[in-house]
Amino acid sequence: MSELTHTGGVEAVDGRYAVLPLRDIVVFPHMIVPLFVGREKSIRALEDVMGGDKQILLATQKDASVDDPGPDGIYDVGTLATVLQLLKLPDGTVKVLVEGSARARVIAFTGREDFHEADIELLDEPEEEQIELEALARSVVADFENYVKLNKKISPEVVGAASQIEDFSKLADTVASHLAIKINEKQEMLGTLSIRQRLEKAMGYMEAEISVLQVEKRIRSRVKRQMEKTQREYYLNEQMKAIQKELGEGEDGRDEASELEERINKAKLSKEAREKAQAELKKLRAMSPMSAEATVVRNYLDTLLSLPWGKKSKVKKDLNYAQKVLDD
Repeated sequence: MSELTHTGGVEAVDGRYAVLPLRDIVVFPHMIVPLFVGREKSIRALEDVMGGDKQILLATQKDASVDDPGPDGIYDVGTLATVLQLLKLPDGTVKVLVEGSARARVIAFTGREDFHEADIELLDEPEEEQIELEALARSVVADFENYVKLNKKISPEVVGAASQIEDFSKLADTVASHLAIKINEKQEMLGTLSIRQRLEKAMGYMEAEISVLQVEKRIRSRVKRQMEKTQREYYLNEQMKAIQKELGEGEDGRDEASELEERINKAKLSKEAREKAQAELKKLRAMSPMSAEATVVRNYLDTLLSLPWGKKSKVKKDLNYAQKVLDD
């Protein structure tokens, strides 16, 4: 291929480039991204390109846990990028600022031992109907706005910047870079050359994620309301206890529930009545003292305990006396 891509004063062409394997990130064209590099091979690759045209292929590893991936452990489609800045840190690692310029495919690794190197070819985007792309782009921007509103991890300013992008390819890549999707899904977006398909994929991912985020938002709101209600009831209950303590309710410091419990224990209740009284007392202790239901339970227990349990009156079994009472 002889197609040229120009960025930052440097022409990107097919050829041999150092390769920087990436962990847990996919860098798209048009993106400016900071990277922290600690592996010796990767640092040597960066030092090599800084002495030349500063261009390097950024290719994501298939397994982020592998420290030194071989050619089969690196995706064959990556992003040719320019190293804008390199800073060596005190701990021996390197911080670099890179700018993606073009999609590229690895033809073959050279087998170089000091760092990864490969022959690559730039990938062209197919010609597509501009009116259809315009319609898709508008829908993508609208979905992206809704997505950012629900996803608090993305700055709202990003939406404003995305809405100003006139290059449909750049728009698709910008949105894709901000989506909270799996690495293999982002890699699939990078490997898709059709702008239309990339915009459609972005819409599909966003609409699915928006549905999930909306459910999460409803759940958070429901949990928050329940927590606020519980905290409010607890606060009122503690406040009432403090007021009762200040008023000195109960000469020996016993609260109302304790007094009721003592009355239940002393009363000669039937088995059924005692079980019922204890159940109501348990409910009362769990209620806010100021609630209407607590008042009903207290009145019920007072009435129950006021009945003459176990007390009997003597009845005269004298028919003449009974007749006299009836006649009077």
